[in-house]
Amino acid sequence: MSEKKSQELLANGNAVLPDAPPHEKYVQFSGKLIMIGFGSIGQGTLPLIIKHIDMPPTRITVLTGSDCEEEVKVAAKRYGVNFKIGMLLKETYLELLEKLSIEQGDFVLNLSVDVGSCDMMQFCHDKEALYLDTVIEPWLGGYFDSDLTPSQRSNYAQREDMLALKCKFGPTATTAVSTHGANPGLVSHYVKQALLNIAKDTGVPVETAPTTRADWAALACKLGIKTIHIAERDTQVCANTPKKVGEFVNTWSVDGFISEGCQPSELGWGTHEKEMPPDGARHTHGTDAAIYLNRPGCTTKVRTWTPTEGPFHGFLVTHNESISIADFFTIRDADNTVTYRPTVHYAYHPCDDAVLSLHELAGKNYVEQTEKRLMVDDITSGIDELGVLLCGHAKGAYWYGSQLEIEQSRRLIESNSATSLQVTSSALAGVIWAIENPNKGIVEPDEIDFKRILEIADPYCIPVVGAYTEWTPLQDRETLFDEVCVCGCECVCVCGCERVCVCVLHGPPCVPPSS
Repeated sequence: MSEKKSQELLANGNAVLPDAPPHEKYVQFSGKLIMIGFGSIGQGTLPLIIKHIDMPPTRITVLTGSDCEEEVKVAAKRYGVNFKIGMLLKETYLELLEKLSIEQGDFVLNLSVDVGSCDMMQFCHDKEALYLDTVIEPWLGGYFDSDLTPSQRSNYAQREDMLALKCKFGPTATTAVSTHGANPGLVSHYVKQALLNIAKDTGVPVETAPTTRADWAALACKLGIKTIHIAERDTQVCANTPKKVGEFVNTWSVDGFISEGCQPSELGWGTHEKEMPPDGARHTHGTDAAIYLNRPGCTTKVRTWTPTEGPFHGFLVTHNESISIADFFTIRDADNTVTYRPTVHYAYHPCDDAVLSLHELAGKNYVEQTEKRLMVDDITSGIDELGVLLCGHAKGAYWYGSQLEIEQSRRLIESNSATSLQVTSSALAGVIWAIENPNKGIVEPDEIDFKRILEIADPYCIPVVGAYTEWTPLQDRETLFDEVCVCGCECVCVCGCERVCVCVLHGPPCVPPSS
C-alpha cells in the first residue's frame, strides 16, 4: 500500500491493514478445546484456531449433530482433530458433556444453535473451564414456545438471565465470553473505534481512549450520538443456483436466522425518544434498556445507510447488541435516573435469496420451508457490508465497518464466506482474549479491550472503512405521496426541522446537517 493511500485512509479514520493476515500464533493453550457445533461458523472457525492458537490439534474435539457428520469427518482428516457425533438437549446435555472429560483449564467454544447458553455457562463455571458463544440461545423450541409471552421469548429476557449469572459468579470467576461473533460481538468494538474517529474529526479532545463504561458513555453523550444502527447489506449471490420455491437460502445458519427472525423486534430505547411506537412495550424487569414490538423482526423494516449500498430498508431483527450497547452507553444520575442513552437497533438486509425466503416464510404463517440451503462454495459474487452507523453528531452520520468481499474471504482463509469470516475471526479474537484473561467472570463484548479484538479480527475483515454521510431517514421522502407518521404521535424531529416525526416504524430521528 502506497504512503499516499495510507495517509488518505488514516485521514478518513479507516484502518490501514496488511494485504494478508499474519501467520503468528497469538497465544499458547495447554488445555483441551471442545467445539460444540460444526455448521458454517464451526467449519470456518476451526482453521483459524489451528492457524493462530499454539496447541496440538489432537487436543481439539468437535461435538456436532449427525447433519454435519460428513463435514466433520473431512475436517478431522485434514486437521487431525477429534470429533464426536451427538446432540445436546436440555434433558441429556450433562450426560453427554461429562463423556468429554471437560476439566479445569479447558475451553468450551459453543458455536451451535438451540443449546441453552446459560446452562452451558453454569456447567463451565462449575468445571472452571473457559467459555465463549456467539449468541445467547434458549434450548430447542424456546424461540417458538407459544406459552411464553413476547417479552419472555425476547433477547432481552435471555440477556437478563445471563446478567443474573454474571452477578452470581462474580468478577473473578473463570472467564465466559457472551455473544462474541460479528453481531453481536465485533460491532461493539466498531462502535468504540467509530467514537474515537468522530471525536478526532470533530475536534473533540480525547487524550487517551476511555477505559471505563462511564467514560465511554460520557464520550458518546458529548459527541451527541442519538442513534446507532448496526447497518448491514449482504449482496452475495449464487448466479448458477438461485432459490427454489419451498427452499430457504442464506449465507449463514438458516435455522439461526429463522429463529431470530420470528422473535419480536427489539431495540435499545434512547432518552431522546418522545413517543413509544403503537405496538411497542417495555419489559417489566431488568435494566429497562430496551423495548420490543409485538411483531416479528422478519416483517419489520427500518431505513438505514451503508457506504456501498447507500439508503435501503433493513429488517429490524432482534440482536443482543441492540440491548447491550444501549445499556453500556447509559448514563444515570445520583438518583439512578437515566439521563442519557442512545437508541440502538439492527437494520439488516440479507442476501436477496434470503429476502425471498423470508417473504415466502411469512406468507406461510412462519411454517418453515421443507428444504434449506447454506450458501458457501456456490457463491459467485458479492460483499457483506457490516458496520455501525452513528447518528446525531456534528458531522451528521458516520458508518464504520467491514466491506469484505467473497473472493477476498476465500483468499484469506479456507472454509469461509464473506459473512462467516466476519463472525469466525471475531470468535477467534474472543477465544484468544479469554485465554489471555482467564479470570474475568462473564463478560459481554462491550466490556472487552476493543483494540486487542480489532488487532486480531480486522485483518480478516478487510477493507475496514469509515465514511461520513449527510443521509437521514427523511432524505428523498414524500416525492410521490405525502407521508404522516402512522402511529399518530405527532412529535417533531429532534433537530427542530419541524418535519413529521420519524418514529421507529420509519427510522431513527433525523440528525443535524453536517457542519
